[in-house]
Amino acid sequence: MDYNLIVRYALEREPSGRFVLRALITGIGGFVGYHLAEYLLEHTDLEIWGLDLAEGRVAPLRPRITLRIGDILLDQPKLQDLFRQCCPDLVFHLAAQAFVPASWADPWHTLENNIRGQLNVLVAAAQQATKPAVLVVGSADEYGLIPTDELPVRETNLLRPNSPYAVSKVAQDMLGYQYFASHNLPVVRVRPFNHIGPGQAPSFVTADFARQIAEAEAGLRPPILSVGNLDARRDFSDVRDIVRGYYMAITQGKPGEVYNLGSERSHSIREVLDILLSVSTTHVSVQQDKSRLRPSDVPEVVSDCSKFRELTGWTVQIPFERTLSDILDYWRAQVRH
Repeated sequence: MDYNLIVRYALEREPSGRFVLRALITGIGGFVGYHLAEYLLEHTDLEIWGLDLAEGRVAPLRPRITLRIGDILLDQPKLQDLFRQCCPDLVFHLAAQAFVPASWADPWHTLENNIRGQLNVLVAAAQQATKPAVLVVGSADEYGLIPTDELPVRETNLLRPNSPYAVSKVAQDMLGYQYFASHNLPVVRVRPFNHIGPGQAPSFVTADFARQIAEAEAGLRPPILSVGNLDARRDFSDVRDIVRGYYMAITQGKPGEVYNLGSERSHSIREVLDILLSVSTTHVSVQQDKSRLRPSDVPEVVSDCSKFRELTGWTVQIPFERTLSDILDYWRAQVRH
């Protein structure tokens, strides 16, 4: 992305030269959206606008952001009006249904939410006179069932989506490219691998383990940890590294291109569990719960992010052990309160 072009567009909007670049974050109250807002407020001079279904946990940021409440799926006129009011230079589209098991339980909800929601955002962005740069967030799940001889995964790898969620992300990815190709909208696409950190919902594995341990430490549950498949290996990154990558992608990435974001190493779920148990203040036993097993699970995922690293210099910086420690501390605080 030519950042100078973004500035020129802003100058066209404010000919006096007194302007502040504006960023719009859809899903700003979500796990990633909140961390992205914190990062942009701390490290940039951007004026931050946000859209979410409810005020929720973004409330502490209200004095420093402009928040609008709405549903990108249902409120298309309201969404278009928001774009006219905000006139964003950068759009981070993060609003989505992101929990893979939920896509198995109700496939159409995930497909409709993720595909139609993004289409509405792209339509609104394309109608702007000075077209904003748009970050479309896909997923490593797009690669699906990856043979071991294809690891680490590059952006050129065949897409083999093996869940309704993964299919929705492939569609989001391709919709982003289509709007770049047919509407000249400066869309940059990213495929993040598993990202974890404080504030993630307990429906995700690291947060689930940490919450169970924190509750056992506080005596709120028996010291027995329920787990699913511990042998799967995933490419885990700290969400705070990932949102830094999102900002670099939208400001330095090439429109129309797609970039992997990950740690470029894999850890087993068993390793996650062992690290969390090693810092627990109480002894916790482990038992497998078959209801936690997925209909289709990929044995190992590990990314090749050389394309993005060579362009921007981005790599993960937060150690894996620190991320897990921060997650456990977050849930200890939640349990205390």
